[in-house]
Amino acid sequence: MSSPAVSVIMPCYNAGKYLAEAIRSVLEQTYRNLELIVVDGGSSDDSWRVIESFVEDQRVKPVRIERSDAPNAAATRNRGLTAARGEYVKFFDADDLLHREMVQKQVQRLQDRDDCVASSEWGRFSGDDLSTYQPSRQSVWRDMDAREWLVESWMDARPMTQCGMFLIPRALLEKTGGWDERLTLIDDFEFFARVLSAAREVLFTPGCPLYYRSGIVGSLSGTKSDKAIESAYLSASSGVKTLLAKRTDDRAKKACANIMQSFVYEYYPMRLDLMKQAEDTVRTLGGSNVQPGGGRYSHCLRRLIGWKGARRLQKAAGR
Repeated sequence: MSSPAVSVIMPCYNAGKYLAEAIRSVLEQTYRNLELIVVDGGSSDDSWRVIESFVEDQRVKPVRIERSDAPNAAATRNRGLTAARGEYVKFFDADDLLHREMVQKQVQRLQDRDDCVASSEWGRFSGDDLSTYQPSRQSVWRDMDAREWLVESWMDARPMTQCGMFLIPRALLEKTGGWDERLTLIDDFEFFARVLSAAREVLFTPGCPLYYRSGIVGSLSGTKSDKAIESAYLSASSGVKTLLAKRTDDRAKKACANIMQSFVYEYYPMRLDLMKQAEDTVRTLGGSNVQPGGGRYSHCLRRLIGWKGARRLQKAAGR
């Protein structure tokens, strides 16, 4: 078997606290024919100093750009992709960790194929304590037709498409394009809808998880600004359109309806214009069977005043 070059692209913005550990998890991979492109998008903390501390390893390719030239993670990843030379590409966030055998096992799974994507296990750990890691088992932890992978993972409207889980052939990226730079929130959803809709299979790689760091204060996932909601809607609606261009069976429609309904549950009663568009899409697709999230308090409120009333009350109370 050949040993194709792999490019790991790591966007970085004020990630100095976790950056060194993330970089080491790439450099300590058992697969050696790789380059690590760390793109600092105008950090104001010590991120660049941390990156420079690793340049003695010739596999590290630092790129420094102004924030105005790469205002979000999507743009930063695209700058890294421009510099990449590998036959396979992994996008990897600067606050997560890789199992040391992940790249090797994913390259072995792909076996020089340029029409498939390799996936991995994943789970969360809290703060700096990797001993708190818990795997988040999903039904898509198996080899699957790539479009069926999307349908299955979207069905409960809580898909996990964190970019570090995947190894992607460069040839596939050349067909589907890079990251949508209009997006500031859940850009991975739209990106992997495009990539997997164009792929033949997702090949699962057991035993080498992505360690996803949880509990970071100020993370983008908790952002609910007007711009963030617009990005979330654009990502969800664009991803849904991408899949529906390939599959229009009832199962695919249900999965897409569930994604749009989940958007409504998440952001209602903000941006009622986007809520209406999302609800119209759900109706057009035949309705959703996904239920609102939340704990026992939320469930009791919904029984009394309906889910919309409950959401309005929770927002008014600052919950």
